[in-house]
Amino acid sequence: MQEKASLKGQTALVTGAATGIGRACAEALSAAGAAVAVNYLDQPDQAEEVAEEIAARGGRALTVQADVSDEQEVERMLAVVEEEYGRLDILISNAGIQADAPFAEMSLAQWRQVLDVNLTGAFLCARGAVRRFLRQPPPAVSRAVGKIVFTSSVHQEIPWSGHANYAASKGGLLMLMKTVAQEMGPQGIRVNAVAPGAIMTDINRAAWEEESAREKLCRLIPYGRVGEPQDVGPVVAWLVSDAADYLCGTTVCIDGGMLLYPGFRTGG
Repeated sequence: MQEKASLKGQTALVTGAATGIGRACAEALSAAGAAVAVNYLDQPDQAEEVAEEIAARGGRALTVQADVSDEQEVERMLAVVEEEYGRLDILISNAGIQADAPFAEMSLAQWRQVLDVNLTGAFLCARGAVRRFLRQPPPAVSRAVGKIVFTSSVHQEIPWSGHANYAASKGGLLMLMKTVAQEMGPQGIRVNAVAPGAIMTDINRAAWEEESAREKLCRLIPYGRVGEPQDVGPVVAWLVSDAADYLCGTTVCIDGGMLLYPGFRTGG
């Protein structure tokens, strides 16, 4: 009998996997035994590097380009994965963007861009994955019929001035996750999310690259350090394994304690 945390014999699609958290997820899933599809939008060289590193470690990976906010491209991406691997067992819906602006100055284009990728993109990928989970034979190597993990953010809980579109997209993602988990749980499909806090990725480089900026950021993190993508990837791999089989509709916060309201450490 396989170890509960093993993903051997399973296939996974990770969106936005060329860099950062998505890359760490792809690598962790592969290390647990899954065959991985590395989705990217406009970074083919970096996506190929991820796939090559997975292959060099004895894993199996392919790259697939798609804009997750485009329905036709999402369906094409899922068809490529299905054709190459024969089935889809795991979706990590990770692709996300920011387009920051003060609320009074935020354009409709900025609002739509972020909601289209972060929320509509998650919907399109999850819907496509669920349709495949339901029509393919149940897996012999997993208790669940299929597994989905959304990459949310602590800003599904914490308001964020200057980032209304991003915070709204992550708040919406929380309810999307819970609703799909409630609806699809009886079909044997587990749906969960991870909510990273401050993680050192390109999207927030200005907040951690300089020592003074990093020190300021750490005041919001009780654990005292900025996270790294490798803090997230192994948690995601565990979350889609049978070791976490009874988790459904749950958000795992990976934030160093940011949601503990650190401003109240000294009594507020």
